[in-house]
Amino acid sequence: MRIISGQYKGRKIMAPKQLPVRPTTDMAKEALFNILNNSYYFDDISVLDLFSGTGNISYEFASRGTEEILAVDANFGCIKFINQTAESFEMPIKTIKSDVFKFLENSKQKHTLIFADPPYDFDVDAFSKIPELVFKNELLEDEGLLIIEHSKHTDLSHLQNYSHSKSYGGNMFSFFD
Repeated sequence: MRIISGQYKGRKIMAPKQLPVRPTTDMAKEALFNILNNSYYFDDISVLDLFSGTGNISYEFASRGTEEILAVDANFGCIKFINQTAESFEMPIKTIKSDVFKFLENSKQKHTLIFADPPYDFDVDAFSKIPELVFKNELLEDEGLLIIEHSKHTDLSHLQNYSHSKSYGGNMFSFFD
């Protein structure tokens, strides 16, 4: 995986093979950040990266100047890797090892952008819990956005606060506001 843009543009990051992850593809990541670049100043926002895995999305935000990034994942190996990588690049990424749903139930901190990249094999009920908890607990700032990455075979358009989706290859981003 590589960082697409910003201060660390072109840097390759090699995650350990044993991590249970499926990083967002470079093509999908670049398309997503092109969309976000038209709506946000990255140095003025707060980002919550759920199911953060390798930290791929967090690194991209940090490279573009975001100072407030919180990455949440249940896997100790993922959290350790993100911490090591963030430290080596001097990126302002904080991490929490937690089940994402428990974290969302207990969190009170608001964010400008919340990005969730859960396992693609989640059933629709599990996917639906993400926006349900985000909006019930008012975790988005005004003008904030929740983005859920999922397979093109999963339809989230029936969920409350759904706005639209964008498809890139086998990846899909659903936007909620």
